Amino acid sequence: MNRKERAERLHRVVTSERFLTKQGLGNEVPFFICPFPASEGLSMIEDRRDLVSRAGHSGVRVLDLSLYYIALDILEERGILERIVEIEPDSEKSEIKELLQGVLDPETHLVPRIGAAIEAAPHDVIFLSGVGEVYPFIRSHNVLNNLQSTAKAAPTVLFFPGSYTHALATGASLDLFGQLHDDKYYRAFNILNYEV
Repeated sequence: MNRKERAERLHRVVTSERFLTKQGLGNEVPFFICPFPASEGLSMIEDRRDLVSRAGHSGVRVLDLSLYYIALDILEERGILERIVEIEPDSEKSEIKELLQGVLDPETHLVPRIGAAIEAAPHDVIFLSGVGEVYPFIRSHNVLNNLQSTAKAAPTVLFFPGSYTHALATGASLDLFGQLHDDKYYRAFNILNYEV
């Protein structure tokens, strides 16, 4: 599916009554993955913004959240963003990773922040982006696992730079950048395959 076809398909799905009323999910959480080639990361930012605008013109309110900007806000509020930027060049990557994983833990810090945004803004759909930018400090499957009780009222779409595959032998897998095959997540649907 090329970029234009993907954009049209996403608009059709996101604005459909079936999607908005969470039909066909079999009592599963309304989580969707929108996989895209990592090489199209910059164009996907534009396409997502365009989709938010087009959906709005169709009467669908989108809460557009970036894991990257949420993480930066948390680091800034805790007063450690500048310090991390200062020490990063001279620190081991594992030390930075350990520090950030603690400060940006999905269960204790990230998901409550997403929950506050969900409570604060009326919406019909939630978009989550910035997955590639926060890797390896924040893992998408951890975010989705922790969001299950927080983001169940409206469909949630995770924009994912890579692929989301399902196979009987191996189960479901989020393959970040099309190369890192280790995030198992079974409860989301590929939005590009959703019937409208």
